Amino acid sequence: MKIGFVGLGRMGGALARRLMREHRLSVFDLRPEVRQAFAQEGAEAMASPVALAKECDLVLTCLPTSAEVRDVIFGADGLAAGLKKGSLIADMTTGDPNATRQMAEMLRAREIELIDAPVSGGPHGAVAGTIAIIVGSTEAQFARMRPVFATISPNIFHTGGVGTGQIMKLVNNVIAAGVRAATFEGVALGVKNGLDLKTCVDILQKGTARSYTTELALPGLLDPNRKMTFSLGLMHKDVRLATDVAAQSGVPMPLASAVREVFLTAINELGYETDLNDLIRVCERQARVAIVPA
Repeated sequence: MKIGFVGLGRMGGALARRLMREHRLSVFDLRPEVRQAFAQEGAEAMASPVALAKECDLVLTCLPTSAEVRDVIFGADGLAAGLKKGSLIADMTTGDPNATRQMAEMLRAREIELIDAPVSGGPHGAVAGTIAIIVGSTEAQFARMRPVFATISPNIFHTGGVGTGQIMKLVNNVIAAGVRAATFEGVALGVKNGLDLKTCVDILQKGTARSYTTELALPGLLDPNRKMTFSLGLMHKDVRLATDVAAQSGVPMPLASAVREVFLTAINELGYETDLNDLIRVCERQARVAIVPA
């Protein structure tokens, strides 16, 4: 099986490197310098998606949104123009499940398969090989893909038909976004009233409010050399998608809708590409307190 990978950003690049441990990989990214870096690591860098597709039976994509996925598949020099009948695309993007189902239907007419397989656990989880891979597919497609996904992580889950993987990822991210926003607000309350961030971190990690945010995000705020992990804009996109699907399916989400607006406020103040943890800066401004040590 010849495998291709499109989208070599923070997450996609980490996933691709896991695959490269056991598979010869053809890769494409819009940035020539990224393609060159992967070529130096042993991948075959391709000049376009269609060139990659002509060489591969299986292509994995990991892109910012479903719009980019659609363009990579159906745009000029897209994957659909080069893939053979019976080929499969596994989209690891946190995307729009309805858009994914539409693309799967369009590809089915060409006898090309599309499944969704978003991941949860952050780039550090991808690097460590502990990330969760959430697969929306038929049973046969899942069986076909499982050995490939196992190269990335043993934590592989089948959720049902195409689109259900992305639904589950949206459920995860809308909860995670709400917990992060509430945690940062709570810490602002504590610091404004005499606590310090380190004290909050130590106690929250041992109490009933412990979460991914208290275990990783809050301690990260204490590190002056912390690195970008995920953007405010992408988290807002995920919460917006969750509330859009909720509206379409008649599920009230008043708390998630409030969280969506919290993140939009932060984007307007700090920028789309700002690190997710800089949401704490909005809490500092609103509470008129310095939370993160200078």
